[in-house]
Amino acid sequence: MTTLLQARDVKMHFPVMGGVLRHRVGSVFAVDGVSFELEQGQTLGIVGESGCGKSTLGRALVRLYQPTDGSIQFDGQEIATLPAKDLVPLRRRMQMIFQDPYSSLNPRKSIRSTLEEPLRIHGIGDPAERFERIATLMEKVGLRRDDLHKYPHEFSGGQRQRIGIARALILGPELIVADEPVSALDVSIQSQVLNLLVDLQQELGLTYIFISHDLTVVKYVSDRVAVMYLGHIVEIAEARGIYTHPSHPYTQALLASLPNPDPRRRTERQPLEGDVPNPSRPPPGCAFHTRCPHVRDICKQQAPNLEALSGASDHAVACHFADELRT
Repeated sequence: MTTLLQARDVKMHFPVMGGVLRHRVGSVFAVDGVSFELEQGQTLGIVGESGCGKSTLGRALVRLYQPTDGSIQFDGQEIATLPAKDLVPLRRRMQMIFQDPYSSLNPRKSIRSTLEEPLRIHGIGDPAERFERIATLMEKVGLRRDDLHKYPHEFSGGQRQRIGIARALILGPELIVADEPVSALDVSIQSQVLNLLVDLQQELGLTYIFISHDLTVVKYVSDRVAVMYLGHIVEIAEARGIYTHPSHPYTQALLASLPNPDPRRRTERQPLEGDVPNPSRPPPGCAFHTRCPHVRDICKQQAPNLEALSGASDHAVACHFADELRT
C-alpha cells in the first residue's frame, strides 16, 4: 500500500506569557514528539482523554497550526514548513471535519453559499457547474437539494454535521481529519453519521484520521488505533491488537473503563488515580508514571521509546515493561 501521510517527531508547543511586560515564561507541550505513518485508504483512530493533544495534532497535520518542530510529509511532500501562500493547493487534498457542527458553520450564510465558497476560491467551475456539484454532494450526504437555500439554524445537529461533511468533501480531498465528529450528537444519530463516513470512504477512496475520546466509536471505524497521553503516542497498533491485547497501562485503564452490558463478563474496575499532569510542566521520565499502578524507579527517570513488542512488529508501545504487561 502507498503511504499517504508520514509524521516524524511532530511537536506543537504553545507559549505561556507572563510578567508585566508579557514575555514568554514557559510553554505548553500540547504535542511533544509524535510519529506515525498512514496508508492510503485506511483510517487511523486517535484516542485519549481530554487535553491529551489529539485535536491539536489533527490541526497541525492539516497545517491549521504551524508545527513547532518535526516533519509532516503528505504524499511525499514536506508540508510542515510550507509558507502560507503554498498551502492553498494543499487545501484541495486535505480537509477537516470539526467537532461542533453549529459553531463551524457561518450562521449568516446559506448552505449553498457555504459549500460554494471553496469552489470559488479555487476557481472550480462556472456558477451552473458549481451548483450541480453542490446539489449532487448534498444528496450524497443524505440531504435534499431544496435545503441549499436554508441557514444552519434551520437544521438539526445531525443534519448540520452532514453539511460539515459535505463542506469537507466539496473539493475532492484525499485525506480527511475528523475531530470528534459525532461527540456533539445524540446517540441515536451518531451511528447514522458513522455509517455515512464509512460509506463515503469506500465510495470515494478516502483516508481518515478519526479523533475521539470514545473507544467504542474508534473501534468501529478504524484500521489502526493510536493512544495518546500528555502529547505522546503511548501505543499504536491495528485496531484488533489494541482491543484484544492492550499493552500500555494507560490503554488497559481506558478499556477497563468501558461499560459492559453483560454482567457475567464485568470485571472490577481499577480507576486511574490522580490527575493528568499539567502539560506546561510534564513530569520527568515516563509521562504516565504519576498515575501508573506498575510504576518503578526507571519510569521516573527515563522516558520510554515507542518500540515494537516482541514478535509483533505492527504493535508499538512506549513502556519499559510492555512485554511483561501485555494481556
